[in-house]
Amino acid sequence: MTLAGPSLVFVGGTVGTASRYILTTVTPQWFGVPFATLGINVVGALLLGLLLELLALRGPDRGRFRAVRLLLGTGFLGGFTTYSALAVDTDNLLRSGHILEAAAYAVITVVLGVAGAIAGMVLAHRLAGEPGPGNEPQDAGTA
Repeated sequence: MTLAGPSLVFVGGTVGTASRYILTTVTPQWFGVPFATLGINVVGALLLGLLLELLALRGPDRGRFRAVRLLLGTGFLGGFTTYSALAVDTDNLLRSGHILEAAAYAVITVVLGVAGAIAGMVLAHRLAGEPGPGNEPQDAGTA
C-alpha cells in the first residue's frame, strides 16, 4: 500500500471538515435547531450520490477515478458531512425539552439525506446521458 490513498483522504477530509466548521459557525440556529448541519448533510449526500454514480458510470475504481473518489468522496464529503453531529444535536434538543423538534430534525435529516443521494444519482445519469435507475431501455422481445 502506498501513501497516496491515505494522503488524498487526509487532504480532502481536512478541507471538508474545515468547510463544515466554517458553515456551522457562521449559520445561526433557529429555535435551537442546527439548520447548518441539516443542510450540510443533505447537500453532502446529494453530492456523494452524484460523485459516486458518475465515477461508477465512467469505469472501474482504479487510477484517477479511485483518486477522485478518495479525495472528494471519502475525504472531502466524508469530512464535510457529519452524522455524529446529527446525533449530538438531536440529543441536545431532547435534553432541552424540545422533543418534537428533535424527532423532526432527526427524521427530516435522514429522509432528505436519502432523497439527496437518490437525486444525485439520477442527476449523474442525466449528465452522463445514461438511462437512470428504473429507466433502463427494455428489449422489445421481453416486454
